[in-house]
Amino acid sequence: MKPVTSAVVGRTPEGMEVVAVTLTNRNGLQLEALSYGGIIRTLRTPDRHGTFDDIVLGYPTLDGYLAKNPFFGALVGRCANRLAAGRFELDGRLYQLATNNGVNHLHGGPKGFDKVVWDATPAAEGAGVTFSRISPDGEEGYPGTLSVTVSYTLADADALIIDYHAVTDRATPVNLTQHTYFNLAGEGRGDILSHELTIDADRYTPVNAVQIPTGQLAAVDGTPFDFRQPTAIGARIDEPDPQLTAGEGYDQNLVINRTGPGLQRAARVRDPRSGRTLEVSTTQPGMQFYSGNRLDGTIVGKRGVAYSRRSGFCLETQHFPDSPNHPHFPSVILEPGREYRHRAVFAFGVE
Repeated sequence: MKPVTSAVVGRTPEGMEVVAVTLTNRNGLQLEALSYGGIIRTLRTPDRHGTFDDIVLGYPTLDGYLAKNPFFGALVGRCANRLAAGRFELDGRLYQLATNNGVNHLHGGPKGFDKVVWDATPAAEGAGVTFSRISPDGEEGYPGTLSVTVSYTLADADALIIDYHAVTDRATPVNLTQHTYFNLAGEGRGDILSHELTIDADRYTPVNAVQIPTGQLAAVDGTPFDFRQPTAIGARIDEPDPQLTAGEGYDQNLVINRTGPGLQRAARVRDPRSGRTLEVSTTQPGMQFYSGNRLDGTIVGKRGVAYSRRSGFCLETQHFPDSPNHPHFPSVILEPGREYRHRAVFAFGVE
Protein backbone atom coordinates (compact mmCIF):
# COMPACT_ATOMS: atom_id res chain seq x y z
CA MET A 1 0.00 0.00 0.00
CA LYS A 2 1.22 3.50 -0.81
CA PRO A 3 2.48 5.47 2.20
CA VAL A 4 0.30 8.48 1.28
CA THR A 5 -3.04 8.64 -0.51
CA SER A 6 -5.68 11.35 -0.61
CA ALA A 7 -9.29 11.81 -1.62
CA VAL A 8 -11.86 14.60 -1.58
CA VAL A 9 -14.48 13.89 1.11
CA GLY A 10 -16.72 16.94 0.84
CA ARG A 11 -16.96 20.69 1.11
CA THR A 12 -17.51 23.21 3.85
CA PRO A 13 -20.70 25.32 3.86
CA GLU A 14 -18.57 28.05 2.21
CA GLY A 15 -17.77 25.66 -0.64
CA MET A 16 -14.16 24.90 0.25
CA GLU A 17 -12.96 21.43 -0.71
CA VAL A 18 -11.95 19.10 2.14
CA VAL A 19 -9.39 16.37 1.54
CA ALA A 20 -8.72 13.23 3.58
CA VAL A 21 -5.05 12.18 3.58
CA THR A 22 -4.25 8.60 4.59
CA LEU A 23 -0.80 7.68 5.91
CA THR A 24 0.30 4.02 6.13
CA ASN A 25 3.62 2.85 7.55
CA ARG A 26 5.41 -0.39 6.63
CA ASN A 27 3.87 -2.22 9.61
CA GLY A 28 0.33 -1.40 8.55
CA LEU A 29 -0.41 1.37 11.06
CA GLN A 30 -2.73 3.82 9.38
CA LEU A 31 -3.76 7.40 10.08
CA GLU A 32 -6.38 9.44 8.24
CA ALA A 33 -6.30 13.23 8.60
CA LEU A 34 -8.64 15.87 7.19
CA SER A 35 -7.56 19.18 5.72
CA TYR A 36 -10.45 20.64 7.71
CA GLY A 37 -9.00 21.44 11.12
CA GLY A 38 -6.01 19.14 10.56
CA ILE A 39 -8.29 16.57 12.19
CA ILE A 40 -6.97 13.08 12.89
CA ARG A 41 -10.10 11.12 11.98
CA THR A 42 -8.81 7.55 12.29
CA LEU A 43 -5.70 5.88 13.70
CA ARG A 44 -5.44 2.11 13.38
CA THR A 45 -2.94 0.17 15.52
CA PRO A 46 -2.65 -3.52 16.52
CA ASP A 47 -3.45 -5.09 19.89
CA ARG A 48 -1.39 -7.82 21.56
CA HIS A 49 -2.88 -10.40 19.16
CA GLY A 50 -2.05 -8.33 16.07
CA THR A 51 -5.65 -7.24 15.50
CA PHE A 52 -5.92 -3.70 14.18
CA ASP A 53 -8.53 -1.28 15.48
CA ASP A 54 -9.25 2.44 15.29
CA ILE A 55 -8.18 4.00 18.62
CA VAL A 56 -9.37 7.60 18.20
CA LEU A 57 -12.84 9.04 18.67
CA GLY A 58 -14.55 10.81 15.80
CA TYR A 59 -17.46 11.08 13.39
CA PRO A 60 -18.29 8.75 10.48
CA THR A 61 -18.62 11.65 8.01
CA LEU A 62 -17.36 15.19 7.50
CA ASP A 63 -20.73 16.63 8.53
CA GLY A 64 -20.14 15.74 12.17
CA TYR A 65 -16.95 17.78 12.27
CA LEU A 66 -18.59 20.74 10.54
CA ALA A 67 -21.20 20.91 13.30
CA LYS A 68 -20.42 21.86 16.90
CA ASN A 69 -18.17 19.17 18.35
CA PRO A 70 -15.73 18.68 21.27
CA PHE A 71 -12.58 19.28 19.17
CA PHE A 72 -12.31 15.62 18.10
CA GLY A 73 -8.84 15.05 16.63
CA ALA A 74 -8.28 18.72 15.80
CA LEU A 75 -5.39 21.14 15.69
CA VAL A 76 -6.23 23.95 18.08
CA GLY A 77 -4.89 27.51 18.26
CA ARG A 78 -3.81 30.25 17.79
CA CYS A 79 -3.60 29.86 21.56
CA ALA A 80 -4.69 26.48 22.90
CA ASN A 81 -6.44 26.00 26.23
CA ARG A 82 -8.08 28.83 28.21
CA LEU A 83 -7.39 32.56 28.44
CA ALA A 84 -9.15 34.33 31.31
CA ALA A 85 -12.00 36.53 30.07
CA GLY A 86 -10.40 36.30 26.61
CA ARG A 87 -7.96 39.07 27.51
CA PHE A 88 -4.22 39.65 27.61
CA GLU A 89 -1.89 42.62 27.57
CA LEU A 90 1.00 42.83 25.14
CA ASP A 91 3.39 45.73 24.59
CA GLY A 92 1.17 48.01 26.65
CA ARG A 93 -2.02 47.22 24.74
CA LEU A 94 -5.00 45.22 26.04
CA TYR A 95 -6.40 42.70 23.57
CA GLN A 96 -9.92 41.32 23.79
CA LEU A 97 -10.38 37.98 22.06
CA ALA A 98 -13.57 36.18 21.10
CA THR A 99 -14.96 34.10 23.98
CA ASN A 100 -16.43 30.61 23.65
CA ASN A 101 -16.08 28.96 27.07
CA GLY A 102 -18.36 30.95 29.31
CA VAL A 103 -16.50 34.22 29.81
CA ASN A 104 -13.21 32.65 28.70
CA HIS A 105 -11.45 32.11 25.39
CA LEU A 106 -10.79 28.42 24.64
CA HIS A 107 -8.64 26.76 21.95
CA GLY A 108 -8.44 29.79 19.69
CA GLY A 109 -12.03 30.99 19.90
CA PRO A 110 -15.34 30.22 18.16
CA LYS A 111 -13.53 29.78 14.84
CA GLY A 112 -10.07 28.66 15.78
CA PHE A 113 -7.63 26.56 13.78
CA ASP A 114 -9.91 23.52 14.25
CA LYS A 115 -12.64 25.10 12.08
CA VAL A 116 -10.70 26.20 9.00
CA VAL A 117 -9.43 24.41 5.90
CA TRP A 118 -5.66 23.95 5.74
CA ASP A 119 -3.55 23.37 2.65
CA ALA A 120 -2.38 19.73 2.63
CA THR A 121 0.95 18.73 1.07
CA PRO A 122 1.93 15.03 1.05
CA ALA A 123 5.51 14.20 2.03
CA ALA A 124 7.90 13.50 -0.86
CA GLU A 125 9.03 10.32 0.91
CA GLY A 126 7.48 8.18 3.62
CA ALA A 127 4.10 8.42 5.32
CA GLY A 128 3.69 12.12 6.03
CA VAL A 129 1.63 15.21 5.32
CA THR A 130 2.11 18.90 6.08
CA PHE A 131 -0.83 21.19 6.79
CA SER A 132 -0.27 24.92 6.33
CA ARG A 133 -2.25 28.13 6.56
CA ILE A 134 -1.90 31.86 7.14
CA SER A 135 -3.86 33.23 10.07
CA PRO A 136 -4.57 36.88 9.21
CA ASP A 137 -4.00 39.81 11.54
CA GLY A 138 -7.05 40.18 13.79
CA GLU A 139 -8.34 36.62 13.38
CA GLU A 140 -10.39 35.88 16.53
CA GLY A 141 -8.87 39.07 17.97
CA TYR A 142 -5.19 38.07 17.79
CA PRO A 143 -2.56 40.54 16.59
CA GLY A 144 -0.23 39.82 13.69
CA THR A 145 -0.28 37.67 10.58
CA LEU A 146 0.83 34.18 11.55
CA SER A 147 2.18 31.64 9.07
CA VAL A 148 1.72 28.10 10.43
CA THR A 149 2.72 24.60 9.35
CA VAL A 150 1.98 21.34 11.14
CA SER A 151 3.41 18.05 9.89
CA TYR A 152 2.17 14.55 10.71
CA THR A 153 4.65 11.73 10.10
CA LEU A 154 3.72 8.10 10.72
CA ALA A 155 7.17 6.63 11.29
CA ASP A 156 8.05 2.99 10.66
CA ALA A 157 9.00 2.77 14.34
CA ASP A 158 5.22 2.95 14.97
CA ALA A 159 5.22 6.55 16.18
CA LEU A 160 3.21 9.57 15.14
CA ILE A 161 5.53 12.58 15.03
CA ILE A 162 3.87 16.00 15.02
CA ASP A 163 6.01 19.03 14.18
CA TYR A 164 4.59 22.53 14.65
CA HIS A 165 6.17 25.67 13.19
CA ALA A 166 5.05 29.30 13.05
CA VAL A 167 6.39 32.77 12.25
CA THR A 168 4.70 36.16 12.70
CA ASP A 169 5.02 39.76 11.57
CA ARG A 170 3.87 41.14 14.97
CA ALA A 171 4.23 39.91 18.52
CA THR A 172 1.42 37.47 19.31
CA PRO A 173 0.65 34.54 21.63
CA VAL A 174 1.17 31.13 20.02
CA ASN A 175 0.41 27.84 21.76
CA LEU A 176 -0.60 25.01 19.43
CA THR A 177 -1.63 21.47 20.27
CA GLN A 178 -3.46 18.40 19.02
CA HIS A 179 -6.80 17.45 20.59
CA THR A 180 -7.20 13.78 19.70
CA TYR A 181 -9.33 11.64 22.02
CA PHE A 182 -7.80 8.19 22.47
CA ASN A 183 -9.32 4.91 23.60
CA LEU A 184 -6.66 2.20 23.37
CA ALA A 185 -9.31 -0.52 23.54
CA GLY A 186 -10.81 0.91 20.34
CA GLU A 187 -13.19 3.78 19.73
CA GLY A 188 -16.70 2.98 20.86
CA ARG A 189 -15.50 0.14 23.09
CA GLY A 190 -16.45 1.52 26.48
CA ASP A 191 -14.81 3.94 28.88
CA ILE A 192 -11.12 4.54 29.54
CA LEU A 193 -11.25 4.30 33.35
CA SER A 194 -9.24 1.06 33.46
CA HIS A 195 -6.43 2.49 31.33
CA GLU A 196 -3.26 2.75 33.42
CA LEU A 197 -1.68 6.19 33.16
CA THR A 198 1.77 7.43 34.12
CA ILE A 199 2.58 11.16 33.93
CA ASP A 200 6.13 12.38 34.51
CA ALA A 201 5.10 15.45 36.48
CA ASP A 202 5.81 16.46 40.09
CA ARG A 203 3.67 19.60 39.79
CA TYR A 204 0.47 20.87 38.25
CA THR A 205 -1.24 24.22 37.75
CA PRO A 206 -4.29 24.50 40.06
CA VAL A 207 -7.31 26.32 38.64
CA ASN A 208 -10.22 28.36 39.95
CA ALA A 209 -13.92 27.52 39.54
CA VAL A 210 -13.89 28.48 35.84
CA GLN A 211 -10.69 26.49 35.16
CA ILE A 212 -8.27 29.41 34.95
CA PRO A 213 -4.88 28.83 36.61
CA THR A 214 -4.35 30.54 39.93
CA GLY A 215 -0.69 31.03 39.03
CA GLN A 216 0.54 28.51 41.56
CA LEU A 217 2.67 25.51 40.64
CA ALA A 218 1.50 22.95 43.19
CA ALA A 219 2.95 19.57 44.11
CA VAL A 220 0.98 16.55 42.92
CA ASP A 221 2.00 14.62 46.05
CA GLY A 222 -1.09 13.61 48.02
CA THR A 223 -3.51 14.74 45.28
CA PRO A 224 -5.54 12.87 42.62
CA PHE A 225 -3.10 14.34 40.07
CA ASP A 226 -0.21 12.17 41.19
CA PHE A 227 0.32 9.76 38.28
CA ARG A 228 4.04 9.32 38.82
CA GLN A 229 3.38 5.61 39.20
CA PRO A 230 1.03 3.70 36.84
CA THR A 231 -2.51 4.33 38.09
CA ALA A 232 -5.91 3.53 36.61
CA ILE A 233 -7.53 6.71 35.29
CA GLY A 234 -10.70 5.84 37.22
CA ALA A 235 -8.99 5.13 40.55
CA ARG A 236 -9.45 8.65 41.98
CA ILE A 237 -11.43 10.48 39.31
CA ASP A 238 -14.52 10.99 41.49
CA GLU A 239 -12.77 12.03 44.68
CA PRO A 240 -14.27 15.17 46.31
CA ASP A 241 -11.39 17.39 45.28
CA PRO A 242 -12.24 20.98 44.20
CA GLN A 243 -9.86 20.68 41.25
CA LEU A 244 -11.69 17.62 39.96
CA THR A 245 -15.03 19.30 40.59
CA ALA A 246 -14.02 22.26 38.40
CA GLY A 247 -13.44 19.99 35.41
CA GLU A 248 -16.03 17.30 36.28
CA GLY A 249 -13.08 14.92 36.39
CA TYR A 250 -9.57 15.28 35.00
CA ASP A 251 -9.03 18.41 32.92
CA GLN A 252 -5.70 19.61 34.23
CA ASN A 253 -2.34 20.92 33.07
CA LEU A 254 0.63 18.97 34.42
CA VAL A 255 4.12 20.49 34.59
CA ILE A 256 6.42 18.02 32.85
CA ASN A 257 9.61 17.08 34.70
CA ARG A 258 12.32 18.35 32.37
CA THR A 259 16.01 17.48 32.53
CA GLY A 260 16.94 19.84 29.69
CA PRO A 261 15.76 21.09 26.28
CA GLY A 262 14.43 18.82 23.56
CA LEU A 263 12.10 15.84 23.70
CA GLN A 264 11.12 14.68 27.16
CA ARG A 265 8.81 11.80 28.04
CA ALA A 266 5.56 13.19 29.42
CA ALA A 267 3.24 10.21 29.77
CA ARG A 268 2.63 6.54 29.19
CA VAL A 269 -0.74 4.79 28.92
CA ARG A 270 -1.48 1.06 28.95
CA ASP A 271 -4.81 -0.60 28.25
CA PRO A 272 -4.90 -3.93 30.13
CA ARG A 273 -7.65 -5.31 27.89
CA SER A 274 -5.98 -4.90 24.49
CA GLY A 275 -2.36 -4.65 25.58
CA ARG A 276 -1.95 -1.46 23.56
CA THR A 277 0.41 1.16 24.94
CA LEU A 278 0.97 4.82 24.14
CA GLU A 279 4.01 6.86 25.16
CA VAL A 280 4.01 10.63 24.70
CA SER A 281 7.13 12.79 24.46
CA THR A 282 7.24 16.54 23.94
CA THR A 283 9.41 19.63 23.73
CA GLN A 284 6.77 21.62 25.62
CA PRO A 285 6.68 22.45 29.34
CA GLY A 286 3.18 21.15 30.00
CA MET A 287 0.51 18.64 29.05
CA GLN A 288 -3.23 18.90 29.54
CA PHE A 289 -4.82 15.63 30.64
CA TYR A 290 -8.55 15.48 29.87
CA SER A 291 -10.63 12.40 30.64
CA GLY A 292 -13.62 13.05 28.36
CA ASN A 293 -15.87 14.12 31.21
CA ARG A 294 -18.32 16.08 29.07
CA LEU A 295 -19.06 13.34 26.58
CA ASP A 296 -22.67 12.50 27.37
CA GLY A 297 -23.89 9.86 24.93
CA THR A 298 -25.34 12.31 22.41
CA ILE A 299 -22.52 11.80 19.89
CA VAL A 300 -22.56 8.60 17.82
CA GLY A 301 -19.11 7.60 16.63
CA LYS A 302 -17.66 5.81 13.62
CA ARG A 303 -18.63 2.36 14.92
CA GLY A 304 -22.26 3.47 15.35
CA VAL A 305 -21.88 3.49 19.13
CA ALA A 306 -22.73 6.51 21.29
CA TYR A 307 -19.78 7.99 23.16
CA SER A 308 -20.64 7.83 26.82
CA ARG A 309 -18.96 9.85 29.54
CA ARG A 310 -15.20 9.25 29.76
CA SER A 311 -15.00 7.09 26.66
CA GLY A 312 -11.83 8.86 25.49
CA PHE A 313 -8.85 10.75 26.92
CA CYS A 314 -6.65 13.56 25.60
CA LEU A 315 -2.97 14.21 26.27
CA GLU A 316 -2.40 17.70 24.85
CA THR A 317 1.27 18.75 24.82
CA GLN A 318 1.42 22.53 25.15
CA HIS A 319 2.33 25.56 27.22
CA PHE A 320 0.38 26.27 30.39
CA PRO A 321 -3.19 27.63 30.17
CA ASP A 322 -3.62 31.42 30.41
CA SER A 323 0.15 31.90 30.05
CA PRO A 324 -0.03 35.49 28.69
CA ASN A 325 -1.59 36.56 32.00
CA HIS A 326 1.05 34.89 34.21
CA PRO A 327 4.51 36.42 33.63
CA HIS A 328 6.22 33.68 35.67
CA PHE A 329 4.86 30.95 33.35
CA PRO A 330 7.01 30.03 30.32
CA SER A 331 6.24 32.64 27.68
CA VAL A 332 4.02 31.93 24.68
CA ILE A 333 4.75 35.27 22.98
CA LEU A 334 6.23 34.86 19.51
CA GLU A 335 8.17 37.87 18.23
CA PRO A 336 8.89 38.79 14.59
CA GLY A 337 12.15 37.25 13.41
CA ARG A 338 11.79 34.28 15.75
CA GLU A 339 10.31 30.83 15.17
CA TYR A 340 7.79 28.83 17.14
CA ARG A 341 8.73 25.16 17.11
CA HIS A 342 7.10 22.30 18.97
CA ARG A 343 7.49 18.55 18.51
CA ALA A 344 5.29 15.84 20.00
CA VAL A 345 5.80 12.12 19.55
CA PHE A 346 3.07 9.53 20.16
CA ALA A 347 4.69 6.08 20.19
CA PHE A 348 2.48 2.99 19.97
CA GLY A 349 3.23 -0.51 21.20
CA VAL A 350 1.82 -3.62 22.85
CA GLU A 351 2.61 -5.73 25.90
